[in-house]
Amino acid sequence: MKKLPIGRSDFKEIINGNYYYVDKSLFIKEIIEDGSKVLLIPRPRRFGKTLNMSMLRCFYEKTEENHSCLFKNLKINQHKEIMDMQGKYPVIYITFKDIKYADWEGCFEALKYLIKEEYSRHKYLLQGNALEEYEKEEFIRVLKDEAKDVVYLQGLKILSKYLYRYHQQKVVILIDEYDVLIQTGYMKGYYDKIIDFMRIFLSGGLKDNHYLQKGVLIGILRVAKESIFSGLNNLEVCTILKNHYSERFGFLEEEIEEILKYYQIEFEIEKIKKWYNGYIFGRTTVYNPWSILNYIRNFEIGLRPYWVNTSSNDLVRKVLAKGGQTVKIELEDLIKGKDIVKPINEDIVMKDVNKDSENVWSFLLFSGYLKVVHEEFKRGKTYCYLRIPNLEVKYLYEEIILSWFSESVNTEKFDFMLKSLVSGDIKTFGKILKEFVLSSVSYFDTGGNESEKVYHAFVLGMLIALWEDYEVKSNRESGYGRYDVALIPKDQNKIGIIIEFKKVDHDDQETLELAAKNALKQIQDKEYKKELEDRGVKEIIELGIAFEGKNVLVMKRQ
Repeated sequence: MKKLPIGRSDFKEIINGNYYYVDKSLFIKEIIEDGSKVLLIPRPRRFGKTLNMSMLRCFYEKTEENHSCLFKNLKINQHKEIMDMQGKYPVIYITFKDIKYADWEGCFEALKYLIKEEYSRHKYLLQGNALEEYEKEEFIRVLKDEAKDVVYLQGLKILSKYLYRYHQQKVVILIDEYDVLIQTGYMKGYYDKIIDFMRIFLSGGLKDNHYLQKGVLIGILRVAKESIFSGLNNLEVCTILKNHYSERFGFLEEEIEEILKYYQIEFEIEKIKKWYNGYIFGRTTVYNPWSILNYIRNFEIGLRPYWVNTSSNDLVRKVLAKGGQTVKIELEDLIKGKDIVKPINEDIVMKDVNKDSENVWSFLLFSGYLKVVHEEFKRGKTYCYLRIPNLEVKYLYEEIILSWFSESVNTEKFDFMLKSLVSGDIKTFGKILKEFVLSSVSYFDTGGNESEKVYHAFVLGMLIALWEDYEVKSNRESGYGRYDVALIPKDQNKIGIIIEFKKVDHDDQETLELAAKNALKQIQDKEYKKELEDRGVKEIIELGIAFEGKNVLVMKRQ
């Protein structure tokens, strides 16, 4: 039985090492038949990007070893006109996946080493007369780490020129995980320096390069308007919103059924869909390959979150934490299973993600943390109906929310506060809530009204902590800073709770006590109890919670 290729992204190793391979070889045909000179294909992490790039390299690259045997049992081998091109081109292959340094100095040293390694792979160029003597001397200086910075910056362009002269054949340039550098620079504070480097480095190899046959870049985000690709008019970008290459990353349902059958695993496809399906590329629905492979390996323990635990997700956490009040409100809607409608910007600029809350959703979509369920084009923009793709990703959002509380308030105390609430111990609940407000206001204050931040966060916490036993319903009232919350128990014998939050209105000369009373009056006037009564809930508690800065008062209807 073939081995599972978990953590394996080398095409040659997978084919020769008797690993199970889901045949994506028609990716090669699609690349070759695409008339674009340079292709940028953004896809979420762990969806087979590096494996596909490794396959392209094995197909294109002219080497002493014959790699055609790697393709003999694959779909691409049925296309003779394509296979006739196998092994005919010099290839430059660069991957930035491991360039994650804390400062620019360390990053630039790693980049120079990476370029030196690619030069070293082609040091046969020093033989013969393809290079002038001064060019050979410069080549040797690169190998000895003695070249000037400009040589490294122009590394792609210079090396492609040398390769063309030697092979008398244009060059294929493959760049894997090109945006890792940009994200790292953004997180570590040397973003502008990375942008300057990438603009020169990539433009030299891909823009007006007469020695270029084909360029393919793969990463997570497009970030095409970072000035990296400025003036690169031969670039075609194929994001997940387009149909191009939609079947070449991730697993299709028929591929899932085939692999589960091969490993003789009994499965319920609907349950697997809920956990690992839901990603939509173009019009194609795909499964997360990393999660599927790990599920097969560990199927005895059932369905688990694998993809969201493969990295720290630091950037996602940072983006959401800085997203402000509106982002937290809409995140609440997503967790409750609702869709949100957002204009999607395919040209995300990393440094501007937090400047406009709308960019947060574009970032999350292209990173794989949201999916498109419907798309409309209006007023010159693409509007997408967005949803959390599956239970695995929902788990990540829940973990992020819980981490917010762990950084601002003791999570055990927060859980105890909620348990006090649902058990009817309102005195204890009110006491801990005051502590929660005091410790949380500064953490959740990203501008605007502080108290609103606190109770938005509070409701998010309830959604996560109480979802097994309660349906948490909330209805925001536009313009008044109020929050209605209904805790509807799934067991009708448990206590139901209606909460009305109210910010003290100084224009009306409200006090905390008066605001709390007004909140209770609103519950009564709007008959919020009726829904719970119609659901058969026998005991209902009504609470008015008033905020004034860091002061809070909880009042129960007697």
